[in-house]
Formats: sequence, C-alpha cells, structure tokens
Amino acid sequence: MITGLLSASSSVFDRADPHAVSDYVNEHVGGHCIRMPKTGHPLASLNHRNFANLDLCRISYGGSVRVTSPALESIYHLQILLRGHCLSRSGNNTEHYLGPGELLLINPDDPVDLTYSDDCEKFILKIPTSLLESICAEQRWQRPDIGVRFLQNHYRLDQLSGFINLMAMVCMEAEAEEPLVRVQEHYAQIVGTKLLSQMQTNVCRESLGGQSSSFERVVEYIEHNLKLDLSSEVLAEQARMSVRSFYGLFERHLGVTPQQYIRQRKLERIHACLSDASCPVRSLTELALDYGFLHLGRFSENYRRQFGELPSETLKRRV
Repeated sequence: MITGLLSASSSVFDRADPHAVSDYVNEHVGGHCIRMPKTGHPLASLNHRNFANLDLCRISYGGSVRVTSPALESIYHLQILLRGHCLSRSGNNTEHYLGPGELLLINPDDPVDLTYSDDCEKFILKIPTSLLESICAEQRWQRPDIGVRFLQNHYRLDQLSGFINLMAMVCMEAEAEEPLVRVQEHYAQIVGTKLLSQMQTNVCRESLGGQSSSFERVVEYIEHNLKLDLSSEVLAEQARMSVRSFYGLFERHLGVTPQQYIRQRKLERIHACLSDASCPVRSLTELALDYGFLHLGRFSENYRRQFGELPSETLKRRV
C-alpha cells in the first residue's frame, strides 16, 4: 500500500457527488469529461494542494468511471495508481492495464481515454510544460522544437529510483503549516529533473557547449581563474543562463551561493600554498591580494573560520 501522498488535511471532497468532484478537477487539474454507471450512487473523494507551479491531487470516484479529454496542450499529466486498476487507451488503438504501484505519464498532445475500476484511487501530478522547458534550458539539454515528450508512458514505481519517496516529501511540504515558496520551487525543479533523468524522453542531456554539464564547465572555469574578480554576472554569462538560474544551479549542486563557493576555493588554494614548502610566499599580504582579498583582517578571520587557525600559523607549520 502506497502511503504519504496527501493526507486528510488536504481534503476538499469526502464521499461527495462525483460530478461535483469532476467540476473541481476541470477547474484545477485539467479539462476532462466523466462517464459514470447509470445505476448506483457512487461517492467520490478528492484531496488537493497547489505546490509552486505544480498541482497535487488524490482522487477516487467511488465507482467505475471512464475519463476522456482532448490533448491537455500545456500540461504533463502524471498518475500513480494507489488502489484498483486502470485501462489506458492510446491513439493507436493500443490498451494498457495499470495496477497499484504503476505510473502513467500523459504528454501535452496526447488525448486522454482512461477507465478506472470502482475501487480505484489515484494520485495525480500536474506539471506545466514551462517547468520542463526551463530545466532543459538551464541544464543546456537539447530538445526538439515540438518540446519535451516522454517516449515511454508506463512505468512501475520500482523502475524510478527514489521517486515515490520524493513525492511523499513534496506532499509533506505541501501540507506544511507555513509553506515556503522558495522551498516549493526548489522541490518542483527536483521533480522535473528527476522525471527527465529517469524516464525515456526525446531530450538529449548532453550539454550544448560540450560533454560536461553547465555546472561542471562553470566550476572548471572558476578553477582556472581564481585570481580574477569573478562576479556572478560574469559567470552566469559564461554559463549562458540568467543570474537567477545560475544561483539555482549552485544551490542545487552545493547548497551555497556562487560567491560563497568562490571564496571557499580561493581560501583552499591559499591554504594549499601556505602548507607547501615548494610554493613561494613572499608575504601573506601579497598572497591574499593575489586572490582578491583586499580587507586583510576579514581575510584572516574567514581563513581561521574555515581551517581553524590563522594563515600565519599555517605558514609557520609548513615543512
């Protein structure tokens, strides 16, 4: 049994009219049409949360239902079957049965034709096309002009390493009493990157600028130019991305700002030089100025905080 995907605190409908639930889904999750059995009185339930630019939804219609929709155009529609079964029909007249623990991903230009068993419960993740496009642009991954398309639409959750745990964390953050927008945006980027990395897509994840990723190329550039005044604006231009995206790149990879990383690397380079007897040091002041530390008192304090001693003490201990 899959747990942790939206609790009762996210409840919008509980044992309600399925058509009322369907109207809500049309407004918040994606346009569709439902066909319910003509007999019986099924009762539907729905939990829902907005999360950055994603929508999270847990839904059961309480009866066998057929859901149809034209192409969703600007939305990737991901479903995880929690209970029951689903019959998916594609445009080429092929059918696929999904059971609990299986995942279906619908591209923006794919029509929807799904039939759910009366005991079916599903978790839906609505992903805007703009999110995946921005990730490709930031990572400098190549995609066709038609946009990102998932080439395989059905997966078992055990084929996607850590994905269900990630979704559980996303739901927990969505239900936090005081949600933080920046944290939610960070998680949304991780979700999109995870899907692009683990699923079969038409995206070529080789960097446009070479074999290494944007982050690796920037780090290499920093290493070769540590004595220069490396502003975030200059480095963002090197990476061919916005300053905001550039900050996000470092936050995801290292959890620090670009300038914090650069200062750390400058201090590490100085420490290595002070520790190595073969590295010529005429004066600590000159060495600090070489790496752009103009305020010597602040330089010494940063050095001590990072290495537990003053630069003069490191110099005295060199052999």
